[in-house]
Formats: sequence, C-alpha cells, structure tokens
Amino acid sequence: MVRSFFTSCVILLSFALLESAVLSNVSLLPAVPDFLLICTIFFACVNGRIHGTVNGFFSGLLLDFLTAAPLGLHCIVRTTIGYACGFSNKTLNLNGVFLPAMLGAVATLAKAFLIWGVSIVFPISAGHYDIFSAEFLFEISANAVLTPVMFKFLGIFRKTLVVGTDEAS
Repeated sequence: MVRSFFTSCVILLSFALLESAVLSNVSLLPAVPDFLLICTIFFACVNGRIHGTVNGFFSGLLLDFLTAAPLGLHCIVRTTIGYACGFSNKTLNLNGVFLPAMLGAVATLAKAFLIWGVSIVFPISAGHYDIFSAEFLFEISANAVLTPVMFKFLGIFRKTLVVGTDEAS
C-alpha cells in the first residue's frame, strides 16, 4: 500500500510539472490536457475509493500549489472525482479504448461542473469553465483521446501501483 502510494505520488508530481511548466507555456494549445485527472481516474479504478480519494487530494494539492488557484479548489474537485471513480474498482476493463476515453470525457465534464458548483458557493475566489467554449471542447477532446494512451502507459507500472494483487497471478 505504501509503495503504491509513493509510486503514484512520484507519477503525479512528474505530470504536474509537465502540465504546469511545459504544456502551459505552449501557445499552440488552447487548453492544457489534464494528465493529473487521468492519473487520478486510473489510480481510483485499479485501487478503489480510498486510494482514488487520497491521490485525488494529492493531485489537487499539487495543482493548487503550482497554479494561481485558491488553495483547496482542485483538492475538493479531484478528491470527489477520485472517490466517484473508485466505485468501479476492478470492475471495468481498462485495456480497451472506448471505455477509458469515456471515463476521461465524463471526468472532465464532472470537473467543470464541480468547479461551477464551487464558484456558486464562493463566487469571488473560484473561476469556472465556459462549457460552450472552444477551450473546453479542446480539453474534453484531448482528455478523451489521451486517457487510453495514459492508461496503457500507467499499465507499465501496474505491479507497483495496484494494491492487493497476489503474486501468483
């Protein structure tokens, strides 16, 4: 459990730095694909609600520190998404293309609606998405396309990421 958590934290830190330092400075991208959200979905789907919640909180905390977002905004959103995706623990076939793409798109849409909900409660401190903008359409499309690719990549680390696997399998 501890090894899985630390491995996932290293992966999340690597992708947080990629998102905030590299991809956010590429002027050709209308929006940055959310690799941390995709990682949180993967960790939650293979390890369950607790692991998804903890990794969602950690990825949100990383984003809160690396961006100008109010502290806790991404934490609450990603914790909620990690918990919700954790209900599908070991029940979904993550090896295909269609299901992971749908998970990425639905999680991006859920992120937008959760941020919108937070912006209703705290209107000054939280910005929200315009779900009818080209930027959001690009982000949801990029996340849907990149989710199966990221799931294949994260599958390389499956032995150290998955909690509770028996050694005989």
